Amino acid sequence: MENRNNVTVFILLGLSHNKNIEIICFVLFLFCYIAIWMGNLLIMISITCSQLTEQPMYFFLNYLSLSDLCYTSTVTPKLLTDLLADRKSISYSNCMTQLFTTHLFGGIEIFILTGMAYDRYVAICKPLHYTIIMSRQRCNAIIIACCTGGFIHSASQFLLTIFLPFCGPNEIDHYFCDVYPLLKLACSNTHIIGLLVIANSGLIALVTFVVLMLSYFFILYTIRAYSAESRSKALSTCSSHVMVVVLFFAPALFVYIRPATTFPEDKVFALFYTIIAPMFNPLIYTLRNAEVKNALRKVWCRHTLLEGKSVF
Repeated sequence: MENRNNVTVFILLGLSHNKNIEIICFVLFLFCYIAIWMGNLLIMISITCSQLTEQPMYFFLNYLSLSDLCYTSTVTPKLLTDLLADRKSISYSNCMTQLFTTHLFGGIEIFILTGMAYDRYVAICKPLHYTIIMSRQRCNAIIIACCTGGFIHSASQFLLTIFLPFCGPNEIDHYFCDVYPLLKLACSNTHIIGLLVIANSGLIALVTFVVLMLSYFFILYTIRAYSAESRSKALSTCSSHVMVVVLFFAPALFVYIRPATTFPEDKVFALFYTIIAPMFNPLIYTLRNAEVKNALRKVWCRHTLLEGKSVF
């Protein structure tokens, strides 16, 4: 415990040491963060204020947008601040808090994506039983299970890290506090802890990704017998989800499925699942989904009309 307290502040090395590049990154990521908030809030308000909230797919999409906002907000504001700062520091307690919240909301997002895949599987492969299987009680239970799973995953990562002794170097070669960069700084043998991290983060990401791909394999197998129009509609809905899954899981698997080592490329890959994926999720789901676009039009056109009437 005494050794651990020798380091009270960590220095984040960030994305680059070049000030011009940092300014360019600041402008780019500020735009991304604003787009994330605007896009996800737009989806949440449109779904909540329309009949779409009664449908399980949009019920889950609403929570996915909320988890996107929470997840990216654990990392992006600090990144934006550090890009303009000369000294990129974070206290030990804030570092541990960031580690916990990042894995909490990241875990919730992974499990919600799995719940959405299950919803599409039931809708396409068991359409006659869909309303019974995907009742509101079942949907609420899935969301509770997602939050519980995210908490267990995050608490495991947190407990593996909180007891590590930090008594020497305090420079984290990353733009946020994550397990692997912290293991590199610990002044003790972290081989077993590294294996436990792989078993936790790596296997969760890998197993979830395999389950997601299997669900879409069964969906593709089932829609062979459908009419061309039904096939097109099913593929349109599922392709949006597959794009989101690949955008999120591919870089996450690269970082967490290997042994506990860090590469300079990790920071670039981390940008995909902490900033890029949350930004593209609203675009992917709205541009490729007619029901969401119609809901957006109805809700915001109605809002505009009401404002116009109140003026007169």
